[in-house]
Amino acid sequence: MPGMEKRLVLATRNAHKIVELRAILAETGLDVELVGADAFPEVADVKETGVTFAENALLKAHALAAATGLPAVADDSGLCVDVLGGAPGIFSARWAGRHGDDAANLALLLAQLADIDAPHRGAHFACAAALALPDGTERVAEGRLAGTLRRSPAGSGGFGYDPILQPDASNGEFVAGRTCAELTPAEKNAISHRGRAFRALARQVAELLG
Repeated sequence: MPGMEKRLVLATRNAHKIVELRAILAETGLDVELVGADAFPEVADVKETGVTFAENALLKAHALAAATGLPAVADDSGLCVDVLGGAPGIFSARWAGRHGDDAANLALLLAQLADIDAPHRGAHFACAAALALPDGTERVAEGRLAGTLRRSPAGSGGFGYDPILQPDASNGEFVAGRTCAELTPAEKNAISHRGRAFRALARQVAELLG
């Protein structure tokens, strides 16, 4: 889309996520200036009222694009546990009741799975990444990272449920039985649900922004 502003707003105020997204998008060679939502403190946070990751990502991206007049990207992501029928899913960040309380969310989930044996502790991280332009144009890309859940947290990197998800070996030999929180940022970005979704979205951003 000729003449489109080559600044891109990341629709999140989560500092961990901003760092991760900047690294992922920079690796794609995308020639745009990345601006965090914290640069627009007057813009209110968007209520995630969707029932899917894609719906919530689009809600946030469209709201920020409309408020700033700039192209915006957003994501919604979470942990989907097989024996819980895909929960916590879209409720991952507030599974224990308060949004963003990682320690409480981890503790509650581990307690709920305390009696579940290893063969049945399958889970995956899912992410929907959305792009919205001020004119209403939208794109969505999705990614996932499959693995199994540990019985206790391991690793000091990452955030959210990273300390308990151990990626499947199919994601590469380098994972070597480590949790996402034990991987380096570069290792994690190479296989993560968010990395996969945003790398796919970056191609569409490049096409739309010229």
